[in-house]
Amino acid sequence: MLFSNCNAVKNDYKKGKTMTGLVYPIGTPGKKWEAEEKAAWLAKQTIERSYLEEVVTKLEPLKKSLELVQYGALSYDVEKYPLYAVKSLEWDLSKPTILVTGGVHGYETSGVHGAIKFLETEVQNYSRAFNIVVAPCVSPWGYEIINRWNPNTVDPNRSFYKDSPSEESAALMQFVASLGVSITAHIDLHETTDSDESEFRPALAARDGIEYDADIIPDGFYLVGDTENPMDAFQKSIIESVRKVTHIAPADAEGNIIGEPLTQEGVINYATKALGLCSGFTDCTYATTTEVYPDSPLVNDDECNNAQVAAITGALNYIKSVM
Repeated sequence: MLFSNCNAVKNDYKKGKTMTGLVYPIGTPGKKWEAEEKAAWLAKQTIERSYLEEVVTKLEPLKKSLELVQYGALSYDVEKYPLYAVKSLEWDLSKPTILVTGGVHGYETSGVHGAIKFLETEVQNYSRAFNIVVAPCVSPWGYEIINRWNPNTVDPNRSFYKDSPSEESAALMQFVASLGVSITAHIDLHETTDSDESEFRPALAARDGIEYDADIIPDGFYLVGDTENPMDAFQKSIIESVRKVTHIAPADAEGNIIGEPLTQEGVINYATKALGLCSGFTDCTYATTTEVYPDSPLVNDDECNNAQVAAITGALNYIKSVM
C-alpha cells in the first residue's frame, strides 16, 4: 500500500469497502466471529509453500556445528509441523543466554530465513561469549499458509501468557523454560507487510466485530521495544547496525509509526508483556522486535534477510560492549 492512498482506504472502508472494494467476506459487520465464521475462514486457507522443504531442510546441515533440538510438533499435523530450535554447542551456564525467534507470524518470511542465515553465517562468531538458542520458525502452519494466525484464528504473537490458546506460543514458552537458564536478551524477528493492511488487519477487525481503521505501512526497518524496559541505547545500536544494510523507516506526518510515537529514530515501544507479545514472555534485560518491510521497492529478499542478521549482530555487539 502506498502512503498516498491511505486516506482513501480509510474513506472507502467507512463506505463499506476495503482495499479490494468489498467488506471483509466473512462475518457480519459489528458481530464477533463464532465457530461458523472461523470454520469458513479456515476453509479458505490454502498451502502456498512447504515448511519441510524450505525450512527444515536448511536446518539439517547445521547439525555439523550446532545442536538441533525438536521441542514439539503442532497437533494440526505432527509429521508436517515439527518444531525445531538450534543451540550453540559451547553451552556454559556462566555465559549470558540469547534467544532469537523467527516466524512467530509464519507469513513474515525474512524472520524465518534471517534467523537461519544468522545460524549459517554469524553464530560461531558469538558462541564463545554467549549461549545462543534460535527458534527460526515458531509457526510452521502459518509459514505454509502465509498467514499471521493459526488454524483457530488465534494470533500467536498475542498469546505469550499462561494457559495460552496458541499451541505455537505454549510450546516455545515451555521449551525456553526447560533450558533452566535466565534469558539475557530476546530478539524477535518480524516483518510489516502491505498485506497487514490489505488482509490481516481487516480480518482481525471482522473477527472481533469492530471497525477497521486503516493505517500507513512504514517504508523501511523499525523496532518495537518494551514500554516498561525500553533500553534505548540497545535499540539504537541495532538501528545503526541495520542502517548499513537497509533504510530506516521514517515517521509519518504525525510523528508516528503504525500509530505509535517514536522514542528515537526507527523505534517505538509497546507494553509487550501486557499484550502477550513474544518478545515479552521472558524477564530478559534486553528485548526487541524487528520489523522489516519486504514490499519496499528499495529492497530485495536477500537484503531483508541481511537486515534481520544485522539486527541480531547489532544487539549482540552492544551486549558484548557493556558486559
